[in-house]
Amino acid sequence: MSNISTFTPCIMLVMVLIANKLMHACFSSPTCPPGYPEHAIPIYKEDIDMMQFAENLEHLEADFFLWSALGYGLDQVAPWLAMGGPPPIGAQKANLDALTQHIIEEFGYEEVGHLRALKTTVGGFPRPLLDLSVHNFAKLFDQAFGYPLVPPFDPYRDSLSYMLASYVIPYVGLVAYVGTNPNINGFITKRLLAGLLGVEAGQDAVIRSYLYERAKEVVHPYNHTVSEFTIRISELRNRLAMCGIKDEGIIVPLELGAENRTMTNVLSANYNSLSYRRTPQEILRIVYGTGDEHVPGGFYPHGGNGRIAREFLENP
Repeated sequence: MSNISTFTPCIMLVMVLIANKLMHACFSSPTCPPGYPEHAIPIYKEDIDMMQFAENLEHLEADFFLWSALGYGLDQVAPWLAMGGPPPIGAQKANLDALTQHIIEEFGYEEVGHLRALKTTVGGFPRPLLDLSVHNFAKLFDQAFGYPLVPPFDPYRDSLSYMLASYVIPYVGLVAYVGTNPNINGFITKRLLAGLLGVEAGQDAVIRSYLYERAKEVVHPYNHTVSEFTIRISELRNRLAMCGIKDEGIIVPLELGAENRTMTNVLSANYNSLSYRRTPQEILRIVYGTGDEHVPGGFYPHGGNGRIAREFLENP
């Protein structure tokens, strides 16, 4: 699959000119001064590929949340953002209670905003082929537990099953943005990344809080608690990424708790209670489910799009 990008030098020039106009307007207002130097560069060329990489994850979240809450996805809500990419495999409306449905609907619309912000700032590419089928989630949960769950795990079965499936996704985007942050230089792209990271972290916190309230609840029809499900998924992501512990369930041993004084783990963080970070290679190993950034699978049967993801596929 070729990587089609709409980010041309002409568009780049237009965006830089617009950014300069906005910068001038801000400097001329003593009430709302900017938070960056007067001659700062809005978007560095080197920022573009790294920020575009995130569109792969934002597409995954957008269609998963929209389909599950509304019964339709990006092709109906904001078709231009799909840029002609294929519709997702197996996406469907989930059987959600009213509270969960409202949360997930909001998440879905937030992801639409994220895609719009990314594509209008750094350009973009067609939505990659996504596998949101029951079969794919069942395979992932079997992989996490080390044996086939009976019956196969169905993320669309009920609200709790859906939130366990959602536990799989936003956190990956969160640690990806934290990992990208040190490599971004333009003030426009820095502001974009910070805004995206803030909302991704919020989504992950909502999901983890939802599950923490139910930590001891047994997930029907399996003989495993909610906390055990989160631990198994986090352990799987650590194994696939192959870079140590950067992911933790909602209950942890004391040595992984905040200041080594708590076993509760509503937020996943390192020794200093700072968010973990991951590289694009680690992210692809996880979302492909293969443990290899060169071998597609999992949520991306044909791999991700954008220069970073495609180069790994083309240079095994």
